[in-house]
Amino acid sequence: MVRSSGKRRRNDPSQGGKRSAMPNQDSLDRESTSSGLSEASPKWIGPDGPASLESQQPQSDAGPVPPASVSQSETEPATAPAPPEEDQLTRLERGAQVIANAVKTLPGAPGVYRMLSEEGDALYVGKAKNLKKRVNSYTGVGKLPYRLKRMVSETVSMEFVTTHTEVEALLLESNLIKRLMPRYNVLLRDDKSFPYILVTGDKETAQITKHRGAQNRDGDYFGPFADATAVNMTITALEKAFLLRSCSDGVFNNRKRPCLLYQIKRCSAPCVDRISPEAYSELVEQARAFLSGRSQRVQQDLVRQMEAASEAMDFEVAAEYRDRIRALAHIQSRQDVNVAGIDNADIFAAHADAGQICIQVFFFRAGRNYGNRAYFPSHDKTLEIDSVLSSFLSQFYDNKPIPKLILTSHKPADLDLLSEALSFRSEHRVEIATPQRGDKRKIIENALQNARQALARRLAESSSQRRLLEGLAEALGLDSAPERIEVYDNSHIQGSNAYGGMIVAGLDGFLKSSYRKFAIRGAVNSPTREKPDQAVDGAAANDEAFTPGDDYAMMREVLHRRLSRALKEDPERRSGQWPDLILLDGGKGQLTVGLEVLEELGIDDLAIAAVAKGPDRNAGRERIFVPDKPSFMLGPRDPVLYFIQRLRDEAHRFAIETHRKGRSKSRLRSVLDDVPGIGAKRKKALLLHFGSAGAVSRAGLSDLEGVEGINKAVARKIYDHFNTLG
Repeated sequence: MVRSSGKRRRNDPSQGGKRSAMPNQDSLDRESTSSGLSEASPKWIGPDGPASLESQQPQSDAGPVPPASVSQSETEPATAPAPPEEDQLTRLERGAQVIANAVKTLPGAPGVYRMLSEEGDALYVGKAKNLKKRVNSYTGVGKLPYRLKRMVSETVSMEFVTTHTEVEALLLESNLIKRLMPRYNVLLRDDKSFPYILVTGDKETAQITKHRGAQNRDGDYFGPFADATAVNMTITALEKAFLLRSCSDGVFNNRKRPCLLYQIKRCSAPCVDRISPEAYSELVEQARAFLSGRSQRVQQDLVRQMEAASEAMDFEVAAEYRDRIRALAHIQSRQDVNVAGIDNADIFAAHADAGQICIQVFFFRAGRNYGNRAYFPSHDKTLEIDSVLSSFLSQFYDNKPIPKLILTSHKPADLDLLSEALSFRSEHRVEIATPQRGDKRKIIENALQNARQALARRLAESSSQRRLLEGLAEALGLDSAPERIEVYDNSHIQGSNAYGGMIVAGLDGFLKSSYRKFAIRGAVNSPTREKPDQAVDGAAANDEAFTPGDDYAMMREVLHRRLSRALKEDPERRSGQWPDLILLDGGKGQLTVGLEVLEELGIDDLAIAAVAKGPDRNAGRERIFVPDKPSFMLGPRDPVLYFIQRLRDEAHRFAIETHRKGRSKSRLRSVLDDVPGIGAKRKKALLLHFGSAGAVSRAGLSDLEGVEGINKAVARKIYDHFNTLG
């Protein structure tokens, strides 16, 4: 039996992290970031009046917990006492009474308020210039829209933090929204950082490479780019234009002859001194100048050098300059829209349709278009675009660099406050403008067109996905279309490096942030155990070892770990992370394993099925196994069959990818890991110096002492480890 929709999210049982209730939201592992309130001393307001927030916070070795980390477990919420005639009051009236009681102790100061549910989850996080007036507005329930009435009816307690200014309140609000993910707020699902181009500065011979994540390596970062494809294409063109190396330091230090990139004229081979350090440094500076926006100067210099080589009858050198000029022109020609007067700017265009909003973001750096990305924030359907856009911008720049100019298709709500908050966060003036004419308006129109097209594609895909889910439910005999499908597969080589993979699919397609990998714990060095079709004790099913390569036992372990954790962390299934359908890659044996695990754990209301490859593993002849029914095959042109194949193939891809990464990691666990006193830092230094663990094992004592970070005592340990007889 499949549960109906309308689920609430709180915990992610597959990951263990706490989440606020929020329907149809991917499980993301978000961490709070600093709100930048260096001079603020926020106050916590409770039933006994205001108190310093710092006095309410637990202390740690790292100092006081930042304001955004205050939770219900750390403070006593302003919970209203239960009315004497509770049974006669509606939930809405009780919620309004909770808010009215909280208002009595509130000051008329700026701050942030949180409405909490019965489980302690944040329902809504809001900011206010005057906390008392803002919160009091929720007590007049008759004037509230339906969305806010629902929110008030679920409120059982409130928490407050006062700040010095409304700007600080806005920064803290965006911080808390990203961390707590309240379901009544606009939510930005943004779990990936943007890629950059890095020209390193920590080595004598600079490297050009793609970088994502913390920018703690010395060098110059250029970006952000919308996606890795744009970065890769730009790096390829830059290699042709400036002949910079893109190889790792380990490869660079151990080259004896030029690599293929030198042969195809994408590198100047500084590794083997085919170019002098001075000439290479000049190329690096040209690349930095080009990426910084001084492209015209760089191109003019190259043209002059080409003409000079041509006049000197050195046509081969002139041809090299010609090719480099063409590579630069190729980069510039790929900038879809270039507008005079725009240097560094971000463009936001929002389009609404069918209760959804698409926000298209374009990045311009050094006068060039670095690509675009579409976002579909979670929000209440009754909210206007200006409110959604304002909340989106506040959250978007929580962990990203802020340009001096932001162009929007609609004027965001609280424009002046938002501009001041972003200026405070970035430490430079930020202008937010909504152009109505001229070249800047043209780029807004282009972004709006992209937003309309992206939203139309999403709506079409959602409609198609809904039909496929309904068709799958009909084929498997389910009561309703599954909203969350979990597909399981295992991958190993004769039992070694065995991993299980779980992928998740729903109305929005594949939910990659919810994918999970399982390192099989009992797949090696274990005695033979019973087959899954024989009686197995529930506890033993998870704890006993089994024969390497036993696919049934691996599937049993993965399912047992996943579902037992779900039972432990979310027994009432309020998180929305329980599956509606479990699909196993395999046949009758895997289905039997799945049914036994469900029986062992006392779960009797989860739909489960298995899909086996056809004879000779032919696609299109898959056989589907469901409980208490004969297996069956779908028609070769049935869209539902294609859908099942996509699910199965994605699970197979994820499991194999996980296995390969695990195998590579196992290989990286080299003989160096067994040397006493060798940690990750020294291991990296040794590998960069010698190129491989085998070379380290063959190195002499004096060679080891020459490695950075390896003193004589450690060098002696390494040498003795590899050269001790017996």
